Amino acid sequence: MSSSINENTDDRLSMLPEEVVALILSLMPTKFAVRSSILSKSWRHRWMLVTNLDFDDIHKVHGFDVLSKFVDRVLEFCQTPHVKLFRLKFSDRYYWYRMSSVSSWIDKAVRLNVQELDIHVILAQLPASLFTCKTLTKLSIDCEIRNGRVWRCLCSVNLPCLKTLDIAVFDKPHENAFKLIRGCPVLESLFLTVTWLADEENYIFIIPTLKRMKLTILYCKSPFTNKVVLNVPNLEYLFVGGVLCSYFLTEDVSSLVGASFSFTHVRCDSMWVDILKGTNGVKSLSAQIGPIVYYEIPIDSALPSFPNMTYLELKGFRDWRLIISEFLESSPELKHLCINKADMSKTDIESLWVEPKLVPACLLTNLTTIKFSKCEGRKCDVQSMKYMLGNAEVLKTAVVKERKSC
Repeated sequence: MSSSINENTDDRLSMLPEEVVALILSLMPTKFAVRSSILSKSWRHRWMLVTNLDFDDIHKVHGFDVLSKFVDRVLEFCQTPHVKLFRLKFSDRYYWYRMSSVSSWIDKAVRLNVQELDIHVILAQLPASLFTCKTLTKLSIDCEIRNGRVWRCLCSVNLPCLKTLDIAVFDKPHENAFKLIRGCPVLESLFLTVTWLADEENYIFIIPTLKRMKLTILYCKSPFTNKVVLNVPNLEYLFVGGVLCSYFLTEDVSSLVGASFSFTHVRCDSMWVDILKGTNGVKSLSAQIGPIVYYEIPIDSALPSFPNMTYLELKGFRDWRLIISEFLESSPELKHLCINKADMSKTDIESLWVEPKLVPACLLTNLTTIKFSKCEGRKCDVQSMKYMLGNAEVLKTAVVKERKSC
């Protein structure tokens, strides 16, 4: 009797229900799942059946050779009929060692009917089998790619179940990203980062199934040479960030509810106005804008009207007159306003306060929440806030946060 008690005490993991054990192991990084299994007498080989394979280099003391052999052995002995998640997350110090191995690991994951691929490593080239994987629902590759061969695929792309695509391309999106996008007939979420935009081709997104889109351009060599065309009738949320150096043409964004823009630079203010005009039907808008670089072309700075917008967040804006006289006047249904002013040095010239001739309609009828951040106590700041608070007749909540340095 005592022997039986001791065995149960030594192997408490085996006393858990099988579905609980499977869930615990699948939520662990793979190396911990293997270690935990070995501790149990009854299911020391259970790690071979886990559906999540999560590898990282958090413990680097044994070097990459040991880690590489570990990944090889796990994939060799894995007996699960399908892998739900396969993740690789290695630091850059393994750059020269892993590129020759990563492609083979991804290929093995594809043969194990992988559903989600999450790759955080530097790659030489993806295996051809990836581009025709019938089980893949999510593909995320987050790495600094400076090699066009990574996405090169000579065969046709056919990913019939892929719903989420999160990738970065260094150059020539047409030869890389768009070939992949066209091979995803049920794509719902697209996150595309272009680190170097140099060619003159237009980027046309005709994706009837797309619901969420995030486009980031980190560097643009030549502005005004291309257009971004959006024909996405079911798109509900749009984010555009980085450098705004292309004109946006929104052919169909009829389902768009929310938009967010975060630009470090805007090459021309007419580009900024155009993207707002194309998305003026949204209910929620978040905008952050860096310096505007002006060029000698005709410009029209008038903002469009936002008839449906109830939430507005502005970051990095310096001019209160633009905020009040244009954004608020253009948004009659606005209920929630958040303003995060740009940091200003002591040498910055303070903009003069000019009270609008007419009080914006939203202040009189709808605006219930106002939040100010990075308040510096400048005269123009105080006058602007006093004006809005004094005219907001249905206001319920007002929050003012000073800069920490104040």
